[in-house]
Amino acid sequence: MSNASFSRRRLLQTGALAGAGLSLAGCEAKSGKVIRSHDVQPSDYPTVIGLKAIGDRLSELTDGRFRTDVYSGGQLGSEKDSLEITIFGGIDINRVSLSPLNSFAAQTRVPSLPFMFRSIGHMREAMDGAPGQMILDSLESHGLIGLCFYDSGARSFYTTERMVKEPDDLIGQKIRVQNSDLFVSMVEALGGDATPMAFGEVYQGLVQGVIDGAENNIPSYENTGHWEVAGNYSLTRHVLAPEVVVMSLKTWKGLSAQDRDFVIQAARESVPVMRASWDARVERSLEIISTGPKKVEIFEPDTAPFQQKVLPLWEKYLDSPELQDVADAIQAVKV
Repeated sequence: MSNASFSRRRLLQTGALAGAGLSLAGCEAKSGKVIRSHDVQPSDYPTVIGLKAIGDRLSELTDGRFRTDVYSGGQLGSEKDSLEITIFGGIDINRVSLSPLNSFAAQTRVPSLPFMFRSIGHMREAMDGAPGQMILDSLESHGLIGLCFYDSGARSFYTTERMVKEPDDLIGQKIRVQNSDLFVSMVEALGGDATPMAFGEVYQGLVQGVIDGAENNIPSYENTGHWEVAGNYSLTRHVLAPEVVVMSLKTWKGLSAQDRDFVIQAARESVPVMRASWDARVERSLEIISTGPKKVEIFEPDTAPFQQKVLPLWEKYLDSPELQDVADAIQAVKV
């Protein structure tokens, strides 16, 4: 992202924040210093529950000197836009996926690689440990302080007609992907026709046959209604990329050493809260698609052939010793 692009966006976003009754300067209120947190997900989503847990714990640790206002549902913009506002200090704490960070914080690409993690447990252990800290530390040079990682579930393929039991089943199928070079490369490596499309357009795309399938985690598959029109769900679990909670470096610099410690403590204590909520949501979604009026077939394939097909992507995207070090550290984690 160029400085010029940032400047143009900043002018627009400053006005948007002012219209929302916010200030880009630090806020003080009689009830304590206000920390502005943001998430594009709705208020009952596990990541928002995690942000609320950060605010509650931070207030406890500081005897009420800090009060957190959580803006959910994308009130302050998309992930990309709100991330830029965070860098400029207009948002104090933000939960974002790794995708908008990939273009300028190279280390965030590593956990997004297909089959980087062997299981959910492996991902959690790695991101809570030294490999995750390496990635969090790399964000400071980009105007952000990495606080912790949240779950984003296991992404798998789902289709309207042909179940994906092996990579060859993707040949000739138009599969919706995020607007990401990495995801496009992944689907193409597996033999599919990668079709970038806005998330909100996927349902209609499936209904109209514009696409033959997509890939996402089970709660997203369920709560969007995609399961009603694409009833073949293959548990490839090809991407287990986490999401990240960041603080503006500008906000961070205005905190005392003790308050910085409190922020880190509150963030890390929120992780099990978020994960418990996420695990419960996965179970609820599974129950809904298993007992609903539309029949959903769930298949668990042998993932070894899928892993073999995407190995060249590791060589392509781990294009520096620094990135290879992060990948090696993740692979070395034992669960």
